[in-house]
Amino acid sequence: MTSEAVRRRRRRPGAAVFAAALILFLVAGWFITVDRQFLMGDALSRVQSAQSVIFSRDPHVAAIGFVFTPLTALIQLPTVALAHAFTWITADAVSGVVMSAVFMAGAVYHVWGVGRDRRLPTVCTVALTILFAVHPMIVFYGGNGMSEAPFLFFLCWAVRRLIRWVDSDDVHDLVTAGICLGLAYLTRYDAVAATAAAAAVVGVVSLQRRSPLRPLRWCISRVVVDMALVVAPAVVAFVAWAATSWLITGNALAQFTSEYGNSAIVSQAGGTPGDLLQRIAFVVVDAFLLFPALLVGVVVIGARRITLGRAAPIGVPVAVFGAVLVFQGASYVTGATFGFLRFYIAAVPLGVVVAMLALSARSPVPARRPGRRVRPAEIRRPTARSQVIVATIVIAATAVSLPSAWGLMASQRYAPQEAALRATVLDDATATGVRVDKDRRVAQSFSTERQIAEWLDAQRLPSGSVLVDTLYGFAILARTTDPRRFVIPSDQDFTQILNDPARFGIRYILAVPRSGRGVTDAVNQRYPTLYGDGARIASLDLEFPNVADDLPTWRVYRVTPD
Repeated sequence: MTSEAVRRRRRRPGAAVFAAALILFLVAGWFITVDRQFLMGDALSRVQSAQSVIFSRDPHVAAIGFVFTPLTALIQLPTVALAHAFTWITADAVSGVVMSAVFMAGAVYHVWGVGRDRRLPTVCTVALTILFAVHPMIVFYGGNGMSEAPFLFFLCWAVRRLIRWVDSDDVHDLVTAGICLGLAYLTRYDAVAATAAAAAVVGVVSLQRRSPLRPLRWCISRVVVDMALVVAPAVVAFVAWAATSWLITGNALAQFTSEYGNSAIVSQAGGTPGDLLQRIAFVVVDAFLLFPALLVGVVVIGARRITLGRAAPIGVPVAVFGAVLVFQGASYVTGATFGFLRFYIAAVPLGVVVAMLALSARSPVPARRPGRRVRPAEIRRPTARSQVIVATIVIAATAVSLPSAWGLMASQRYAPQEAALRATVLDDATATGVRVDKDRRVAQSFSTERQIAEWLDAQRLPSGSVLVDTLYGFAILARTTDPRRFVIPSDQDFTQILNDPARFGIRYILAVPRSGRGVTDAVNQRYPTLYGDGARIASLDLEFPNVADDLPTWRVYRVTPD
């Protein structure tokens, strides 16, 4: 059998793992978003951003927006392009489902790859991979179009390659890990913490490898080069994205300084609830219950590897995933972000990868070109009895995370978004009383906006005849059959039309209350009294009371002709 045939044969299990996971997440996503119409705001917003790039009345790439990093929306463009023939692709956020399913399946593939690289027993690798794939949070965020899926994909890929580099000193692994972290930054800003942690691990490992026969200056230069290979792609991504944002919008860091950014949203919502201790408790409970055995596993396995002189491999996932958890926890505790369970989802791949590292490698990790400072993985041949005992413990400890996380996802206090999923979409029999009413309102998010879109479509309006800010209106645009009817802030002539709607043929203006986040709505800023009295430019035509929780009552104003 030729070497190429051997490589093809080795790829087959990986392809099967990816395909099985992809089917699982696609089915889950279709059920949640299309069948049950449970939609996540950020996911729907990215669908609308991708839609605006192709189908708005002023299509251009800059319509992608600069508050969120761009990759999650850009990757949907090929799927969204089909929405001209199949409107349900954007109307039901199917493009987001496909995006998250593909990326989360890739994350499953790389978690499986960690065990495959180390040639762990097949039963253990398969069992731990399945437990990761069917974890409730992984299934949910693998099919709902959110950014968690691509973010975990790039982190899992980076962690896998860094673990290989620790043993092989293969520069290809280091370069690949750096590229993954750079792409992770274009998915979520949390990647800054992961990149810094990865660079620290690489620096420590490189320094430990220094040869006593070489001068210190030479050794330091090698350390710097290794760290630069990891950090450089993320730095390039940061500079390129910030420069692009600054050139187009005049704002380099819109996520943090824009009135549409996360900091502004938290402030408009009244800040983060609870005192300091309550916030700390929230972070601890969320991270712990997503993977209960995590802390004990890290301590025990880390101590064992230290005694073996092989602590570096476990240091990789602990540093990279752990940095994301610390970053999110610190952001919430300091009041910079909201308390969402999804921000701590990195605990799941961290726990599974650590579980795999509890098992001894049975062969050297694959390497395209091992470096001079190669240190092969510890090749141990434990007795059959000890192997079964260790495997049983790590699989059982991982399996505990499934019911634990499922129970956590029913808590309105610790998982407000996921609790609505359980109580209404999955018909949770344990949910009763006031809790059901609240969860039902959360689950009905954007149903009113969809009703507005359908009403406007029925009017058969011409292009550029409806004025709306996408601050809340993104769900309306995602649902409509013709986005060209709408004039939105990403249109280059938006300000000109906003200043004189009647002159430019605007027939309807969609208004939200001038309170909370509505204060930053562009229409409200230009016409502060519009929602109340029409600002002398329009008359009230319809009102749509919102059935969802924390979303505004809409008013449709008919513009008064000049």
